[in-house]
Amino acid sequence: MRQVGIRELKNDASALVRSVREEGESINVTYHGRVVARLVPATPEVSPRLVPPPMSAEERKRAMDEWWSGMQALGERITERWPEGISAVDAVRDVRREL
Repeated sequence: MRQVGIRELKNDASALVRSVREEGESINVTYHGRVVARLVPATPEVSPRLVPPPMSAEERKRAMDEWWSGMQALGERITERWPEGISAVDAVRDVRREL
């Protein structure tokens, strides 16, 4: 992994960040020879582009209603395919025994 000192980071910040962004390179930042920080590519979990835009109360309600409808439909599909004579509790117990 590449290492740069604080002075180099200060002088070449744009080029270093470009290297991280475009090439996926990780760079250790040192201070008096000791690694004190690391520049790493942003992961999807922290990428601001993946954060949904704010929703109005009406949009949130509509989204939640759609989500609950989907959960209801999923429950109905599971019920249709569930084997007779086996309770959900028994199924969970069987799976736990297998672990």
